[in-house]
Amino acid sequence: MTTHAPHGSGSAPETGGQELPVNRVRHVRSGELDGYAAISGGMVGSRRLWMGMVENPPASSTDNHHHGDSEAGVYVVSGHPVFVYHDGEREVRIEAGPGDFVYVPPFVPHREENPDPDEPVVVVIARTTQEPIKVSVPELYQLTGTEPREAR
Repeated sequence: MTTHAPHGSGSAPETGGQELPVNRVRHVRSGELDGYAAISGGMVGSRRLWMGMVENPPASSTDNHHHGDSEAGVYVVSGHPVFVYHDGEREVRIEAGPGDFVYVPPFVPHREENPDPDEPVVVVIARTTQEPIKVSVPELYQLTGTEPREAR
């Protein structure tokens, strides 16, 4: 497939003291990640996309949280994570495995679990914000869109 972007003179983003051209494809090798980040404003000059890799240790769980107005897409590389949220009537557990994708909408409280006592979970995450937004909440609840913003 061939696509062509319009020619323009957009300015290059300022990234870590180095000017990155906006009209260049960037290659980040596996050993070049900045912590968890692979595709970010700091790494490649992206403006709206963040991607990175996260490893959750065996027998672990995050706290209940949401990611503010950021959407998140998760691709399971290895392991068998469980994504938990509340649908308004009950707690829902999505059991995922290698090759699966999971979408987490903005403001939806959830947690990630790795119930396996021996195998870590490795996932690639894409989100729609450069900021690592994580808002802890005391419990899972259904997002109805009628809650005051600070209650979400």
